[in-house]
Amino acid sequence: MGRFRAGHIGVLSLGVLALAACGHGDTKVAAQPAAPHKQAGPAAAQEARKAAVAIAAKVKANELGQIPVIMYHRVVAKPTVTDDRTPAQFRAELERLAKDGYVPITAREYTTGKIAIPAGRHPVVLTFDDSSPSQLTLDGMGKPKADTAVAILQDVAAKHPGFRPVATFYVIRDMFGTFGPEAQAQTLGWLRDNGFDIGNHTRDHMNLRGKSKEQVTDQIAAGQKLITSLIKDVPVTLALPYGNQPSTKDWAMRGEAGGVKYNYSGVFLAGYTPGASPFSKDFDPLGIPRIRAMDKVGDCARFCSTAWLDWLNAHPEDRYTSDGDIRTVAFPKFKAPYVASRFAGYTLPY
Repeated sequence: MGRFRAGHIGVLSLGVLALAACGHGDTKVAAQPAAPHKQAGPAAAQEARKAAVAIAAKVKANELGQIPVIMYHRVVAKPTVTDDRTPAQFRAELERLAKDGYVPITAREYTTGKIAIPAGRHPVVLTFDDSSPSQLTLDGMGKPKADTAVAILQDVAAKHPGFRPVATFYVIRDMFGTFGPEAQAQTLGWLRDNGFDIGNHTRDHMNLRGKSKEQVTDQIAAGQKLITSLIKDVPVTLALPYGNQPSTKDWAMRGEAGGVKYNYSGVFLAGYTPGASPFSKDFDPLGIPRIRAMDKVGDCARFCSTAWLDWLNAHPEDRYTSDGDIRTVAFPKFKAPYVASRFAGYTLPY
C-alpha cells in the first residue's frame, strides 16, 4: 500500500523498517465481510453498487490502508519507566484520536476483519499489556476508579459521540492486582460485559525467544486456560511478551498443551509501525506490529504514537478510511493489486 508496501520500504518518509509485512495466503485469518449488496434484480443491484461507489469516493475510502495499533502499559501519576503514561497524557492522546476521526475497535474485530465504523472514519486499536491495576480497578460499587485507563476512556467517549469505549487487554497471571479466582473473574467479567476484548499474554509473561516448542505452547496454553477458567470466553489474539517471536513463528499462532488447544486470528508484536489492513496482501497474522504510546522524544521522535499519528495525518492516502459498509472492501482503483485474493469478491474500487 504505497509507502508501507513491503519491498518499497525505502520510500518511507520516516525511514522505518516495516515489521512482518509479508502476506500468508491461506494462513491469513481475517473473516470475510458479509456478501455484497443483494437486491431484487440486476438493475437494483447495479444502482445500489453505484450509490455505494459514490459514498466511498466522497469520503475517499481506503480499506487497504494502515491501522494504528497502540500499545499501552501502566497509566500512573508518577511514571517510573518509559512505557508508563500519566492520566493526563493518556487522556490527551485519546482526545487527539477522537479529534482526528479515529474510532476504537478491538484486536478481535481487527484481525477478523469486522471493522464496522462510520464512513470517513479511521480505526484504531487500543491495547493494554500486563493487566495492571492502573488499567482497571473497580470500586465497591463495581465502577472503574477515577484516573484508571478504562475510566478515562469511558469519559472521553462520553464527550465524543461515536468514539467507542473499547480496547483489548492482554492479561497475565498477576491480573489487575486482584487475588483469588473470584476477584479475577469479577474483573474480567466486567470487561467482557462492557464490550472490552480480552487477549492472551502468556500466563507468566515469559520471553518466548529461543524457547523450545514445549515451553512456548505450555505458556500460551496456560494463559488461555487462565482466561477461560474465569469467564468461559476464548481469546482470539495473543500479544507476545517483549514482542519476541518464538523460533518457529507458528507456535505462537496455534498449538496444544495440557489438553488446551489455541488457534489465534492474530499475534501482536511490540513495535514499530502501524499495522496492515486485514484485507491487504501485507497483513501477516503471525506478526502484527504495534506502536508504543509515547511523545516525540528520543527514538520516539520517529517511532512512537505521536509521531506515527502525525505521519498518518500528513499522508491520509496511506491510512485506513472506512466506506461505512462492513459488506465491502472499498479503495481507489489503482490500489487493486494489493487486495488479498480471498477478498476479491467483496471489493468496491472507485
